[in-house]
Amino acid sequence: MRIPTQFTTPAIARIFGEDNGIAQLLRVEAALALAEGEVGVIPAAAAQAIANAAATLAVDQTQLAQAVERDGFPIIELVRQLRGQVGGEAAEYVHWGATTQDIIDTALVMQLREALALLQSQLLTLNAQLSALAAAHRHTLMAGRTHSQHALPITFGLKVANWLAPLIRHQERLTQLLPRLLVVQLGGAAGTLASLGEWGERVQAGLAHQLNLGVPPMPWHTQRDALVECAGWLSLVTGSLAKMAQDIILMAQSEVGELSESNDPARGGSSTMPQKSNPIISELIVAAARTNAGLLANMHNAMIHEHERATHGWQMEWLALPQMVGLTASALARAHFLANNLQVDVAQMRANVNASHGLMLAERLSFALAPVLGRARAKQVLRDACLIAARDKVHVIDVLRTQTNLALDWDALRDEAGYLGITQQLIDNVLGGEVE
Repeated sequence: MRIPTQFTTPAIARIFGEDNGIAQLLRVEAALALAEGEVGVIPAAAAQAIANAAATLAVDQTQLAQAVERDGFPIIELVRQLRGQVGGEAAEYVHWGATTQDIIDTALVMQLREALALLQSQLLTLNAQLSALAAAHRHTLMAGRTHSQHALPITFGLKVANWLAPLIRHQERLTQLLPRLLVVQLGGAAGTLASLGEWGERVQAGLAHQLNLGVPPMPWHTQRDALVECAGWLSLVTGSLAKMAQDIILMAQSEVGELSESNDPARGGSSTMPQKSNPIISELIVAAARTNAGLLANMHNAMIHEHERATHGWQMEWLALPQMVGLTASALARAHFLANNLQVDVAQMRANVNASHGLMLAERLSFALAPVLGRARAKQVLRDACLIAARDKVHVIDVLRTQTNLALDWDALRDEAGYLGITQQLIDNVLGGEVE
């Protein structure tokens, strides 16, 4: 089944498309030949002829597809066609000393390098957008919610900073994992490079140099942890984006009305209910995250490789990893849209705070009453006042004022904006100390 366009991007579809996949396989074959030519494993003239042929080969896609059906891999037929393009004695040196997995794994690493560079750029842009949104709404009062109930007053800027903080960590994680991921694969039939004799290590280093990749301490045919780490990062990113999207879905509910995804009334329409404006962008992000979480389990299962070369785990990676990259790219693109177009109803946020009749100040009032009444008595008095406020739709401060007749600064206690703790410092911590 074709992956729906909503769950990838054109750039990622191209990177993991058939044409680019074949181009990367040929690029690895050319780089291998040039590396072997440099150290004298194969004649330098043959190496150059192979590199030239790899750059100009018009692959017979029909024959390649038939061969993949027969062999399970494209390399055997691709090498056959490349040898035909090279011709002469040089043709014998195509794919010298390598095995199928060497070429396919290294080509996958190069595809991931290209794709992750795009995701990194997307993430940096999104983080800048969310930083600006958090700064703009650092004083916008709203209800903080725990277990979906009013808890304490917060600001919308703090909520956005809460979305942003893990995304900043994901930038750091990507920088840390790339050196482990972006390495060549060259081990020969059983990971010993016996086919290259004493030149194995030099050829491996030369191949890495040709492709601008790192050199691993040993071939990683059955060591798939770096690919799984990459998959984990993809799932982390979409999971963090989905936390933001889930919040937006809840805050866009008709009964809440604090956010909408854009000011375009045509977006998120219903086929039968013209009043609807569904948070479809956020829904797609959540769907991408949940799918990535499932695919990550497949990647962990794919780590189970037997002996020096495995049977099926490799193929599971082909099914899961490109799809995870596409899902992440699409989620980031939709998060960009939200960060640019999100409509924040400041008045409705304030109205929802007011509608609580001061009940989200209960913690503050408890600490104010305890020194005067004692903790146990203060708790009981406040509980009774909260029940009356909720029942009669009156402010809890007015109830307490009448019932206790205490000489407290009730007007100051009534101000939700005065009970925000270190909200501004927390926002600054995430934004890197950005000034107002």
